[in-house]
Parts: sequence; C-alpha cells; structure tokens
Amino acid sequence: MQEARAHLEEVTKQASDPAIGARQAAARKRGATDRLARLEAALQQIPQVIETKKRSGAKDAQARVSTTDPDARVMKMGDGGFRPAFNVQFATTTDKARVIVGVHVTNRGSDMGETTAMLTQIEERTGVMPREILVDGGYPQHKAVDQAAALGVTVYAPLPKPRDGDTRDPHLPREDDSEAVGSWRTRMGNDEAKQIYKQRAATAETVNADAKAHRGLDSLAVRGLVKALGGACLFALTYNTLRLIALRG
Repeated sequence: MQEARAHLEEVTKQASDPAIGARQAAARKRGATDRLARLEAALQQIPQVIETKKRSGAKDAQARVSTTDPDARVMKMGDGGFRPAFNVQFATTTDKARVIVGVHVTNRGSDMGETTAMLTQIEERTGVMPREILVDGGYPQHKAVDQAAALGVTVYAPLPKPRDGDTRDPHLPREDDSEAVGSWRTRMGNDEAKQIYKQRAATAETVNADAKAHRGLDSLAVRGLVKALGGACLFALTYNTLRLIALRG
C-alpha cells in the first residue's frame, strides 16, 4: 500500500512535466489509481477469507487474497493446480431444447449448497420454479435439500460415498435426517430415479464443455464478480441463440 501510494504521488507530480504528453500522463495516473484501489479492495476481503478458513477447518490458516482480482479466490483447477478463480454455475433444461435457464457466479471453491441460489436464479429469470433439479455430488447439502423440498422441488443427486467402516445402507433414512433428506436417500436407490439422473450428463455437461472448449470460459479477461457474471450471461445468451437456430433448422 505504501509503495502504491508513493507511486501514485510520483506519477501525479510527473503529470506537469512538459516532456510527458497529457494522454500518457493520464494513462499512468489511471494505472496507479487502479492498482491502489485493487490493493484497498484486497485488504477489505481479508476478514472474510479468515472466517471462511476457520469454518472449513483449513490446515493453512494464512489468509491470501489476490491483489490482481480481490473478488477471486484460490481454487483447485482441473489440471490439479491452484489459481485465483470464480465458480461459474449454469442450469440447463433436460428437454430437446437444452437451453440455459439459470446463471450464477460465486467465489466459493465448493458447490455445496449452491442448489438454493440456482433455484432462485431460475425462478427470477424464467418466472417458473422447476419441479425437479438434477445436480452432481458436490451440491446436495442437507440444508439445501430441505430448502428445495420447501419450494416443492425434488432433488436428484448421487449420495455421498460411505466412509471407511460405515456398513449402513446409504439408501435408508437415518435418525438425524429430515423428512426431505430421508426421502432423497430412498429415492436415489430406485431405478426410476437413476434413469432420471442420467439425463444430467447428456445436458448440463455438454453446456459446460461448450463453454470451456469453444466460448472461452476456461479463463476470463475481466476482473470482479460482477463482470464475471456478465461474461457468463453473454455466454448463456450466445448459447441459447445458437440452440434456437439449431432447433428451427
């Protein structure tokens, strides 16, 4: 921060130097001001990162925030590495249209519990609350299953793998389960539910693959949650337009 402030002060003084053009001086000042603003924003994020680490029981208690993009958080990537990133979420219909009906972006590395936020997105963007939602194993937090049930939404998601030594039938309700969670366990043991869940791989995963492989969402050229959401929405609009053309063709 001290270096950034000193640099801003220096370029401000240099602005009066006739050897430096007005446009160049303005560009230097904008760059210095932007850097200082990002550092201040990063410092403001530190308490939130510390609290998140405490809740998750992280072994590394040292809080780190990106000064390039303070909104971003370090997440594990598909190649095994760790980099500052955002978690982009899409909800896709499982019918022939296979269009995106929900877009959500967070800076949480975990998908756990994000079902509730996405259901809200779907209703806000379409005016309709879905009757069923298919999510992968990273989403079905018990609280989220309860909240979906309260909204009249049936959750289809794989059950977590039993821990070593746990011989209980994963498809039987447990004593501390709510009614909704117990029903979810029982439901996922039925062949009908397993067939329904298979639709997810043929729909949601194709959208994710298209976003990364063909539309540039494997990386972002913008900073901040708001702009990341804007990029995700632009992809959704492009994808849905192409789906409309394909269906009419």
